Amino acid sequence: MDVLPREAVRLGLSVGSKEDAILAAGRILEELGAVDVGYADAMLERERGMSTSVGAGFAIPHGTDESRVLIHRTALSFAQFPAGVEWGEDRVFVCLGIAARDDAHLEILASLANILIEPEQASQLREASDPEVVLAVLAPALQDAPEGATHEAAPERPREAPQGAA
Repeated sequence: MDVLPREAVRLGLSVGSKEDAILAAGRILEELGAVDVGYADAMLERERGMSTSVGAGFAIPHGTDESRVLIHRTALSFAQFPAGVEWGEDRVFVCLGIAARDDAHLEILASLANILIEPEQASQLREASDPEVVLAVLAPALQDAPEGATHEAAPERPREAPQGAA
């Protein structure tokens, strides 16, 4: 599960604001070497334009389109705040930071949404005290990570039509 390695799961954090929470999620991605320094700031910039809170105590911050040049590989960070942090009208307990050079983040978002809408799984993530619980709950969303998610991003090649296709 290279998209979300164990060292990207941080539990029991405390922050004073949603900006601090976003920076925490972004700094994890920077520490992993998945992104260059500056990506966390791009995550803040994205948040200024549109809230990344998705409800049920979760936010999924990510950078701007322009910040994709700072991304080395698709990766996630998991930053848990047991006391929660005010996020506009919501209270967020978990930030799942995303870095993706292409539209891989859309597939990851869709997979995460399927997990987060399940109350029991969402509760397990909000209340986890062991990174292994987080990894186990998120495994179904990450097992089919988009191609290139665990390797350096390669330039896109035009796709050839399958033989026999019109």
